[in-house]
Amino acid sequence: MSNNASFTPPSLLLSTIGLSLATFMQVLDTTIANVALPTISGNLGVSSEQGTWVITSFAVSNAIALPLTGWLSRRFGEVKLFLWATVLFVLASFLCGISTSMPELIGFRVLQGLVAGPLYPMTQTLLIAVYPPARRGMALALLAMVTVVAPIAGPILGGWITDSYSWPWIFFINVPIGVFAVMVVRQQLKARPVETSRQPMDYVGLITLIIGVGALQIILDKGNDLDWFESTFILIGAAISVIALAVFIIWEMTDKHPVVNLRLFAYRNFRIGTLVLVLGYAGFFGINLILPQWLQTQMGYTATWAGLAVAPIGILPVLMSPFVGKYAHKFDLRLLAGLAFLAIGLSCFMRAGFNNEVDFQHIALVQLFMGIGVALFFMPTLSILMSDLPPSQIADGAGLATFLRTLGGSFAASLTTWIWIRRADQHHAYLSESITTFDPATRDALNTLGGAGNPAYAQLDHVLTSQAYMLSTVDYFTLLGWGFMGLILIVWLAKPPFAAKAGPAASGH
Repeated sequence: MSNNASFTPPSLLLSTIGLSLATFMQVLDTTIANVALPTISGNLGVSSEQGTWVITSFAVSNAIALPLTGWLSRRFGEVKLFLWATVLFVLASFLCGISTSMPELIGFRVLQGLVAGPLYPMTQTLLIAVYPPARRGMALALLAMVTVVAPIAGPILGGWITDSYSWPWIFFINVPIGVFAVMVVRQQLKARPVETSRQPMDYVGLITLIIGVGALQIILDKGNDLDWFESTFILIGAAISVIALAVFIIWEMTDKHPVVNLRLFAYRNFRIGTLVLVLGYAGFFGINLILPQWLQTQMGYTATWAGLAVAPIGILPVLMSPFVGKYAHKFDLRLLAGLAFLAIGLSCFMRAGFNNEVDFQHIALVQLFMGIGVALFFMPTLSILMSDLPPSQIADGAGLATFLRTLGGSFAASLTTWIWIRRADQHHAYLSESITTFDPATRDALNTLGGAGNPAYAQLDHVLTSQAYMLSTVDYFTLLGWGFMGLILIVWLAKPPFAAKAGPAASGH
């Protein structure tokens, strides 16, 4: 493997742009369709509830494909897997754009999610492979920047494209980006030595993975709509998922050629780094979900303005990433990750101080401050979790960590919405208890609204609902703030050294 470790492409800059663009395209695609859902559902003549399958289908197939990355890269070679995944992603995007019915669109979204699976882990693996050890932090920092900016750009870009043109263009824009990425990466990495191994396919592992993860993703996506365990569909789905995943874990730990290498958790830094990545990303995902939702449903923001209020989170990661990449190795990476969690945690406590009078500027400034934490989060965390893996296991580790991170995001999406709405209902009930017509303050409030009657009661209820959601938002951000403070302690369980082994250590393999 030494020849692989010492390979340098003709242009590191072009290689980085080509690899990063494919990941940008794929990460962008996870959020860009969200904004366009009402338009897509309307145009294809289905209810908004059925329309959500556009998101669910992509998430399910993507989650299934991610852990298979390691096996696929050993079977076909890392560069070839990246190129084919990108070509098929472009094709699937084009097919999504020309879909004329909802079943057709969902089918192509499943294909798109499946072929998108290897893109992020392969980008990570190839960047680590082509950069010299001293500059590997820079590569991971650039990748982190893409990971942060793409989900923020997604809703803004999606809204603009849908309003200005038509929804198929949210898929068509992938075509030129993907074609360019394929041409650049093929040209730059064609001389990279390929090492493949024909391992037998672990069919039991693959089938239990598809059933277990597929069922889990569907119940996470549909749980809130179907009132969780009050629904027979959710109960059956949960039972199928638990049984399939239990069989999957036992089988993978004992099989000679597992399709997903769970033995990587024997490595301490991979174990701690992945835990911190998953929990940190879930919290980050939750913030990006609740804030725009609260701004749109309770504060009267349009989708575009909500997007603009959230967007400043991406400014500092873009500006800081080159410096984080260049100088991070001079510091203890646990310290940098700890500072990231401190900054994100503090931003949550700041949001917990919001009230219904908070203005756009204040919201945007807190988002800008949180950008410090986001800039310091991904690169140190990825470096820690990769630091004690043998070079031959980097692709497996990248695929497994990205899979768990994606799953963490799905859990966050479901639980966040559930906690937020449930707490708002509780607060509404508490606030309503003290409001009676026997109370002088209530009578005064009703008189200012034109006297006791249905219009006044409706207005009063509107005020109560708004306050209940505000209190629920405060509770949620307080909870998240303490969660991030807890992560500061967990990250210190990792042990140095944190230099990635894919370089010099590889030469000994």
